[in-house]
Amino acid sequence: MTEGAVSGTKALRDTIVAHMHAVAEGFGAQLVGDLDDETPLLESGLDSLGFAILVARLEEALDYDPFVRMEEPYYPRTLGEFVAIYARYAPA
Repeated sequence: MTEGAVSGTKALRDTIVAHMHAVAEGFGAQLVGDLDDETPLLESGLDSLGFAILVARLEEALDYDPFVRMEEPYYPRTLGEFVAIYARYAPA
C-alpha cells in the first residue's frame, strides 16, 4: 500500500470514528474505550439503529454508500472491515 493510500485510509478511519462518536452521543450511548481495527462492531457501543444512522451520515459526508456499490452484500464484523469497505468502494 502506498503512503498516500495509508494516509487516505487513516483519514477515512478518523472520519468514520468521529461520526461513530457523534451518533453515540446523539443516542446517549457509550462507545468502547479503545476503538481499534479488531473491535467487533456489535461490541462497539452502537446498536443496529445506530449503525443505520452512521451509514446514512457517512453517505452525506463522503458522497457515497459502499453498501449500495457492492454487487454481493457483505456485512463487516469489525471496525477494520467496516473501514476497509469504505476504502475499497470509494469513488476514484
